[in-house]
Amino acid sequence: MKTYIALIRGINVGGHKKVPMAILRDVLNNAGFKAVKTYIQSGNIVFQSLENNSKTIEETIQKIMESHFGFLVPIIVKTKEELQVIFDACIFSEDKKTKSYFILLDQIPDPNIVKEIHAITFENEEFRIVNKCLYFYSSTGYGRTKFNMNSFEKKLEVNATSRNYNTIKKLLELALAT
Repeated sequence: MKTYIALIRGINVGGHKKVPMAILRDVLNNAGFKAVKTYIQSGNIVFQSLENNSKTIEETIQKIMESHFGFLVPIIVKTKEELQVIFDACIFSEDKKTKSYFILLDQIPDPNIVKEIHAITFENEEFRIVNKCLYFYSSTGYGRTKFNMNSFEKKLEVNATSRNYNTIKKLLELALAT
């Protein structure tokens, strides 16, 4: 059995698309996933599955979310090894890394679009797209940035979801303990 991390985008934010984590754990356990754990309320799930295809798992969880909770949301699933590689490949120095964000992409964006995007600059902000991750750092904090994940997502023509350093670190710890 493989250990996976599912990152659900846009639930329990501002009172919209409410999903109680205890119910989500029960629903996923009943759907055949094993050792299901959630972390905080923003749609972070660690679990085990016999399925070897992350895209198949994404589709299964999307169908479960739609049928049980009544809405369709983007979901990105990574193996614990894939998430560890993304975490380890962070381009920032250690002091910036601990204050950075990992914007996980559902696919590798077109290299020509990536080249165009890399030409965008904002004061006090740094980012770099590497494979299926956009690494982001702002010296003024994420809440005060000009960076807009939705805009980047549209320009890159991908689905994405953002997690901070501490969340990624905790998910990896949970995955290693599974």
